[in-house]
Amino acid sequence: MGLELKPSKTKISHTLETHDGNTGFDFLGFNIRQYRVGKHHGAKSSTRVILGFKTLIKPSAENIKIHLRKLGETVESHNSAPQVALIKRLNPIIRGWSNYYSSVVSAETFSDCDHCFFEKLKRWAYRRHPMKNRTWIMRKYWHTKGNDNWVFSTREGENPLEMARHRDTKIVRFVKVKGNRSPYDGDLIYWSSRLGSHPEMPAEKVYLLKKQKGRCTYCGLHFQDGDLLETDHIIPKSKGGKDNRDNKQLLHRHCHDLKTVKDATGTQDKRAIGERSRMR
Repeated sequence: MGLELKPSKTKISHTLETHDGNTGFDFLGFNIRQYRVGKHHGAKSSTRVILGFKTLIKPSAENIKIHLRKLGETVESHNSAPQVALIKRLNPIIRGWSNYYSSVVSAETFSDCDHCFFEKLKRWAYRRHPMKNRTWIMRKYWHTKGNDNWVFSTREGENPLEMARHRDTKIVRFVKVKGNRSPYDGDLIYWSSRLGSHPEMPAEKVYLLKKQKGRCTYCGLHFQDGDLLETDHIIPKSKGGKDNRDNKQLLHRHCHDLKTVKDATGTQDKRAIGERSRMR
């Protein structure tokens, strides 16, 4: 095709540990490397042979430094700004960076970033009040939320503005697409529950499919392509239930009929009980 490799962006590297330090490689901000592990944790080959190592993808050290440097520069540029302005500027940066790495091995990195940045925020707070003692300063800018006594937030009104933290980002592992699946196969159930969006399905049904992980909450079975799906109110509107997504679930049409009878009579359908027992 006439393509050539650019020497400055091309590297031959060992992925497993070596003595010369030439281990792993960085790609698009990720570090890809293999680590030696015990026989009970190692990856297996296609023939089920234990390889003695496993591959981990983490945020690259260079990108971590760049991110922390950017956070530090943002704090320094807000030395005289109120706390609320600083939080509003930092939150998009922290959330955006954390979401980018939320599908790889990042929990330890997120915790380290929070620890390093906490020290930066302390210096910002001390510099603003040179005549106050440190206890007064910490109580002014850090507050308690649940079991956490170190939440950088404001005290304004009933809903204080909190600074986002890296470790609050949930790590969600990437799940491989099944080998026989294709975005063009017309299977709305599979792709809606996987992606959380689909142009040929209503947004509310797609949301419920993803939330329920493709299962009917009444019978516990996976939805199949071609099943008739209906939206049900968990607490019926006739009994005071709200018409919002938190009070809705997606059911098979026949399961919806059974639940409607149950809601009306206050009894449990015996067939549904048997189906759930077999599922367990």
